[in-house]
Formats: sequence, C-alpha cells, structure tokens
Amino acid sequence: MTSTLENRPAVAPRVQNPITGPGPANGDRSTAELVKLAAEQVSTLVRDELKLAQIELTEKGKRAGLGVGMFGGAGVVALYGVGACLAALIIGLAAVMPAWLAALIVGVVLFAVAGVLALLGKGQVKKAVPAMPQETVAGVKADIETISSSVKHGSRT
Repeated sequence: MTSTLENRPAVAPRVQNPITGPGPANGDRSTAELVKLAAEQVSTLVRDELKLAQIELTEKGKRAGLGVGMFGGAGVVALYGVGACLAALIIGLAAVMPAWLAALIVGVVLFAVAGVLALLGKGQVKKAVPAMPQETVAGVKADIETISSSVKHGSRT
C-alpha cells in the first residue's frame, strides 16, 4: 500500500485533551489514570510521527533518484551529441558537402535534449532537499502546542 502525506496513516486518533477527552467526567479521573492516558497518547503520537517521517523521506528519496537518473540520461545524450559533432567535423573536413551539415544539426539537437534533461533533473533534485521531514516536524510542533494548551486550560479549572 502506498501512502502519501495527504493520506496520513489513520492508525490512531491524534492527541486528545486528557482532561476533556472521552472517558469518565473531569473530576472522576485519578492522577494515575491521567498519567497512563498521557503515556499511551505520547506513545501513539511518536509511532504516528515516525511513520509520517518514513513516508516523507521515502517520497523525497524517490524524487532524488528520479533527478539523478535524469542527470545520467543527460550525460548519455551529451555523449551521443559529442559523437555526432565529431562525425560532422570529420565529414566536413573529408569532403565539404551537405552531409556534415546534417550531422552538425543532429549534434546540436542532441545537446538541446541533454540540456532539457539536465534542467528537469536539477528541478527534481531540488524538490528532494532538504532531507528533513518538514511536515512531520510541523505536525510534532502542533501536537506539542495542543498538549501545552490542554495542560494550561486543565490547570485553570
């Protein structure tokens, strides 16, 4: 099964407010229950964030691989372009005829294809960096903010 950042794995619900979350009424929960609930939620949160980081890094790795492959393709096409230009030079020097012009045009076209592949490859590699899973980090920060606000609001009541 392929997952993306848009369809984040729904293994468990995100962090819930331990004070107002599901279960007994606010005043009925003991400190031990709240600590146990918080530990379970933190464990679930860490597992979910690690899965998200893995998905995000996998996608970036695929983009980097595609970009590197395009760079390789550009190198091969450029090699053919050099061969065609050399053939054009040889034909042009051997007999000044229209055949060298055709070979030269083919070489220029191959260089143009190599340039397009190189630019596309550069764009793919640029999309893959930085390797840090930025969306996962943003998710963790949002979860920390939720927990912090829950603790602040829970201590006021």
